[in-house]
Amino acid sequence: MRSLPSVTSGAATAVAVCTVLALTAPAARADDKPGNEGFSIKDPRITESSGLVASRAHPGVYWTHNDQDKGAFLYAVDSRTGKTVATITMTGVGTPRDIEAISIGPDGQLYVGDIGDNLGGKWSFVWVYKLPEPQQLKDQSIRAKQYVVKYSDGPRDAESLMVHPKTGRIYIADKKEDGEGSLYEGPPPAQLSTSGTNVFKRVADIDLWATDGAFSPNGKQLALRGYLGGVTYRWEGPGGKIKREGRLSVPLQRQGESLAFSPDGTRLMFGTEGQESDVEPRDVEGAGSPGGSSSDGSSADADGDGLFGGGYKGGALALAAVLLAFFGVKRLFRRR
Repeated sequence: MRSLPSVTSGAATAVAVCTVLALTAPAARADDKPGNEGFSIKDPRITESSGLVASRAHPGVYWTHNDQDKGAFLYAVDSRTGKTVATITMTGVGTPRDIEAISIGPDGQLYVGDIGDNLGGKWSFVWVYKLPEPQQLKDQSIRAKQYVVKYSDGPRDAESLMVHPKTGRIYIADKKEDGEGSLYEGPPPAQLSTSGTNVFKRVADIDLWATDGAFSPNGKQLALRGYLGGVTYRWEGPGGKIKREGRLSVPLQRQGESLAFSPDGTRLMFGTEGQESDVEPRDVEGAGSPGGSSSDGSSADADGDGLFGGGYKGGALALAAVLLAFFGVKRLFRRR
């Protein structure tokens, strides 16, 4: 996974100002439901948490993994302590190339997306792994099924893999820096092949430089995030039909890589890479409702504005505005 471009010292200062503003914003509503609170990942082995999904078998536990790990490892992190309570070694899958995403299906299986391609077309195919979520949280090896995936219109970089919670169908959103991405739909679950090639077909436009995505538990909403913004879509399947609902107010993070719904669907959990990285919750009022809403609970339409909202282009414009404001204030003090 490529890191964000470096910024000048002035821009870094402006980002620091943004961070202060974010820290002084109202905190998310407290909630005693397992898996609804933010947490920090304490495991020193997890330095590039790139995917996140709430466990269905173990309340309060989230599954994550490293980006470009040196092994086929999954980590179960207890959100109440931030500690790893189980490490899973996937067997039968060879050496992963660039694991970027994790999801869970209605069958209780974990789906792992080895779908990254930093050169944007180096790999003629990528892989998806499937394995049962373990009933016991302990260090163990679990054999996974491996699916070869190709896209109908050629190779591409991707970091977002989502399994629909009702149909079990796999979807992948590619990562386009110009915000002109696409959503791809896999074959029906019964037609997935471990011996042949599984072709994912393009079914919709995605106007975001997407780093991760997730379906709401009821399957009526698709949320996608980038580094600086996010978008929600109303799910109007089958066939991957979506309608843009609004923008997500994404927290300012070091390198925002992961996104998951809380188990009850009332919150979106935003994760980032880095040592002892934080997972930050944002409320979702009426997730999956016909009207849609932003992650902080305020109403949002397809053209609404919000801090760091509106995808990659909107986030870039918001950041530019912050920089202009910062340097304007700086110039004013110089005059004084």
